Amino acid sequence: MTNLNLFDLESGNMMKTVTIIPRLQYSNRLLDGIVDVLENKRNELQKLNRFLSDLNDDSIIRTLDSEKTIAFSLEILNHIKKRMDSVSGVNSIPELLPLTIPILRNVSAQLFNLLPVCSQNISELSVHLGSIILDSAILTEARFDFSQSNIESSFMLNEVKLIADSKISKQYPNLDFLKGCST
Repeated sequence: MTNLNLFDLESGNMMKTVTIIPRLQYSNRLLDGIVDVLENKRNELQKLNRFLSDLNDDSIIRTLDSEKTIAFSLEILNHIKKRMDSVSGVNSIPELLPLTIPILRNVSAQLFNLLPVCSQNISELSVHLGSIILDSAILTEARFDFSQSNIESSFMLNEVKLIADSKISKQYPNLDFLKGCST
């Protein structure tokens, strides 16, 4: 009887492990699609912003702010992609991915008015990754320190914001007012 229960438990865990793999693959494809949309939008905005003439126009400031938000979003999503790609097994998921959830929610909120469909897809990605993280934690009996994940996600957001700000500043070196734009 004990062996049967152990077998049932092991095969149940094996089934859960097997179902994590396609969900993680789907999450990767979803992230790739989001990045493609953002890259296309960034390229479109860069072409538009190349010919700026009147720096006092509110629409130009909004367009530059949009480009800055997209640059930030792309940079942070590329960091998340690297983390997802570095998953080497079920045991590594609870270690690598928990900080991605607050980051994805932050990016989704920033893109909500700018690209609502993209924001919705990022929210969907957040839900998928959250369920994968929880299932892998159950399988591996991992424990989470959400306060640590929040600290790590805040650190990563700040670091990536500096990177994105630097890239935009290099792209538009004569535009000081970008410091007033929010990301």
